[in-house]
Amino acid sequence: MHPMLTTAIKAARRAANLIQRASHNLDLIRPDQKGPNDYVSEVDRAAEAAIIEVIREAYPQHAFLGEESGAQRLGESEYEWIIDPLDGTTNYLHGYPQYAISIALVHRGQITQAVVYDPNRNDLFTASKGSGAFLNDRRIRAARRIQLAEALLVTGFPYSNLQHLDLYLATLGDMIRKSSGVRREGAAALDLCYVACGRADGFWEFGLKPWDIAAGSLIAQEAGAIVTDVFGEENWLNSGDIVAASPKILNQMLQTLAPHLSNYR
Repeated sequence: MHPMLTTAIKAARRAANLIQRASHNLDLIRPDQKGPNDYVSEVDRAAEAAIIEVIREAYPQHAFLGEESGAQRLGESEYEWIIDPLDGTTNYLHGYPQYAISIALVHRGQITQAVVYDPNRNDLFTASKGSGAFLNDRRIRAARRIQLAEALLVTGFPYSNLQHLDLYLATLGDMIRKSSGVRREGAAALDLCYVACGRADGFWEFGLKPWDIAAGSLIAQEAGAIVTDVFGEENWLNSGDIVAASPKILNQMLQTLAPHLSNYR
């Protein structure tokens, strides 16, 4: 296992311990509102600080991009860690057990290491670029279904910026009609990992942030899924508009999305 991946796993587990201890007293947590339906708690901040502390101890010159602390650069490092300390904060604050820690390493513009850890199920998803994807040290691969009609899809609803809500509802309706079903669990990092391990056949969402998708996207790719933006291009990390699926399912998802996107760019 790559030593940087080992460090990321250590950091994720430390954050998970903190998050799970706090989950026993959710009524004591007083979240702040960053925007409409967008919350952050002291648990998010403490977990992110713990992750950065572990990584910085091993790699003091590396840069960080965290959901809560923003960008941190000590120099011109070629390495940047992209961190979501608690993907699924709203779920967490309600005691809904679908959330995860997401950590990715970017080297010279390429995502090279990824960890997504679900502490409720003890599911540890990992990937190193070019070395495959794993769930608890077991190699995983994306599902091999080839027909969208047989596919189980996962997605996320807009919750803060509702500018494109009508577009989303239109695409959701088409996906429901053309697939075997659609699920919405509220943690994009885990959605991507579910595509990676075959629990879901495809994922799409609009308007995500880099920390939502950086780690999960590498895990999905290393498991054999294709990741694009909603136009079938490679701008998903910047745009936050993402589709992930096996190749044949991906093409059918993109075809389903296309009629709705003429005025979206």
